[in-house]
Formats: sequence, structure tokens, C-alpha cells
Amino acid sequence: QVQLVESGGGLVQAGGSLRLSCAASGNIFNFNDMAWYRQAPGRQRELVAGITNGGVTKYADSVKGRFTISRDGAKLTVFLQMNSLKPEDTAVYYCNVVPPLPRFWGQGTQVAVSS
Repeated sequence: QVQLVESGGGLVQAGGSLRLSCAASGNIFNFNDMAWYRQAPGRQRELVAGITNGGVTKYADSVKGRFTISRDGAKLTVFLQMNSLKPEDTAVYYCNVVPPLPRFWGQGTQVAVSS
């Protein structure tokens, strides 16, 4: 069964950094575009950053220049390096394919940024 397991979240002060990891089981990783999504309290889930199988990246305007998405094919892992974090980045972060599939939503990893 394919699973996506997110990790790396935590509590940081504004201006700090975190690196999120998404470990994929199975072969989903090698055949799909991947992305990080986030959901803040009271808001809809949104796409934060995506990366194609060929390594082309795209970002939400709100994170451009601060976040970097990457993937490691050997480790079947997608990363999200988050720098210059802001309180508005506080959310639960998830990874999924693009477009997202309901069966691949995991528990996510909580990111909290204090001002």
C-alpha cells in the first residue's frame, strides 16, 4: 500500500527555518509530480510548492523566494526547505501527488511560527 509520511515540522520563531521531509512508499514517487500542501485553521488546503518528475518547480506567490522544494529519487523523498518563516506560514503541511488524491493524504506535519 502506498503511503506518504511527512515529518520535520515544529515550533519556530519568525525568521527561522525548517526542513520538511515526505517519505513515499511504493513507486508513486517515480511516476508522479509531487507537491507540498498546507492547511491553516479555518482555511482551505492550498498548494505551497510542486515539483515535476523532471525537476521543474512551482511555488505559491506567498512563499516564492523563501521555500524550496526538491526530491531525492534514490530515497523516494520530497523535501521542503522553508526559510524566513512568517506567522502566516503556520499550518499543517502535507505532501501528495499533483493533482492530489484523497487516498494519499497522510497525517501531515504541524508547523507553528511565533511572532
